[in-house]
Amino acid sequence: MRGPHNIIRLIRTGATLERTGAMNVVLDAFEAPRVIRFLAHALGKPFWWLGYKGDPKMPPATRALTALGPAYIKFGQVLSTRPDVVGDELAVQLRVLQDKLPPFSKAEALAEVERELGQPVAEIFSEFSEPIAAASIAQVHKAKLASTGEDVAVKVLRPNIERAFRKDVDAFYFAARIVDLFAPGARRLRPMEVIEHFDGVVRGELDLRLESAAASEYAANTKDDTGFWLPPVLWSLSARRVMTLSWADGIPLGENDALDAAGHNRRDLAERVLRLFLLHALRDGYFHADMHQGNLKVAANGDIIAYDYGIMGHIDEYTRRVYAEILFGFIRRDYKRVAEVHFEAGYVPAHQDVDEFARALRAVGEPIFGMDASHISMGRLLSYLFEVTERFGMETRTELILLQRTMVVVEGVARSLDDHINIWEVARPVVEDYIKQSIGPRAALRDFAKTALVLARFGPRLPTLVEDALIAQTHKDEPDNPGLMQKVLPAAIGAFVGAAAVLLIATLG
Repeated sequence: MRGPHNIIRLIRTGATLERTGAMNVVLDAFEAPRVIRFLAHALGKPFWWLGYKGDPKMPPATRALTALGPAYIKFGQVLSTRPDVVGDELAVQLRVLQDKLPPFSKAEALAEVERELGQPVAEIFSEFSEPIAAASIAQVHKAKLASTGEDVAVKVLRPNIERAFRKDVDAFYFAARIVDLFAPGARRLRPMEVIEHFDGVVRGELDLRLESAAASEYAANTKDDTGFWLPPVLWSLSARRVMTLSWADGIPLGENDALDAAGHNRRDLAERVLRLFLLHALRDGYFHADMHQGNLKVAANGDIIAYDYGIMGHIDEYTRRVYAEILFGFIRRDYKRVAEVHFEAGYVPAHQDVDEFARALRAVGEPIFGMDASHISMGRLLSYLFEVTERFGMETRTELILLQRTMVVVEGVARSLDDHINIWEVARPVVEDYIKQSIGPRAALRDFAKTALVLARFGPRLPTLVEDALIAQTHKDEPDNPGLMQKVLPAAIGAFVGAAAVLLIATLG
């Protein structure tokens, strides 16, 4: 962490917002109070000359974020899906950050492909286009395989992107440390852990071998999902900085006029995006965590095609059940149960009052039920939720950051397709089905069977453990030696339940 470098980077951020005219756009979008506006301008205006000029052809906010670098662009991509938070005008401006950024040259891309794949490009591809899409970390070219004539998409990382991203993340770490030192009230949000989490996630985007593996796992999980398709990865033509997939044509999910002209039902698409996300998160515990419009297209047959698997989310089975119970409680408007789940999972400190917390959750949930989504201000809702978490001393759950962030993005995508969609009505069947499968007597038996199998692994060690324990009995006066039952009991349990585990799993499937 280079202190002086990071101070300059943060000052330059404010200066860039001032120089490009984006400061007021951002402050207006978030309806910032007077005090915040005064401080922001006081920090930015004196140093405006340090700010990046950016591309004057771009709108102010897009111009500023593009000039500042990849981490800021990622932030803008998320905001582009939330017109209800930042306003329609700014959301439209930011949407170009998804896949319409300035590309690097075809010559650089060809050199990178040749270097990574270890053979002349002409031997691999008979055709190789100019960039057709350029995002914050990589760009995509359309190519034709020389061997088969098959059309493919070739993704290539931007030159020196690793170094550029490292500089941004360094500055974010520095800012998090300042928050830790000078804003004790914000420590419950665990800013350092949040930055560490996102740092790890984005590092995965900078190795396309990991993205190829993610695409393969995601495809295996979702192969039977109706109306959803992933283009296969060509492993022999993929490496650390190059990734090749089968070509897939489609209309970007953000182009509503084109979708209408092609005869696609936007309401159905909006509902399907939400259902698929919840299904993948709850059923598989593995979901696409960057589902903005730039990474989603609609095929001619109506299938939703997902691209860009650099950011994938994973949640364990226990967390999935907690998340499902919370959603299910909101859907049923059972705020007491939602509050109890928060306490049972340790999300709320035990000394807090569960009934009082339930009433606070009711104040969050009641205004959104039975109301047209177009009349719900997600910005105000998120603001109130933040007040509730602060009031009850809830800490940031780093394992849920991607899940919560993706839920916000996906809901924004769905609302851009149909601004009257009600997320709770769409979520109900998916969550109810997961609850039936994962919470109940059958699920309890399945959990017991899995536990029994783990314990059964002690079985082969039982004779040795018994012999060791018997020998240890002759030295029972030694304080560090455990008693007989302490050493033998785990193995005995494992041997006893092993057969029952196999039988249960065979019965339950």
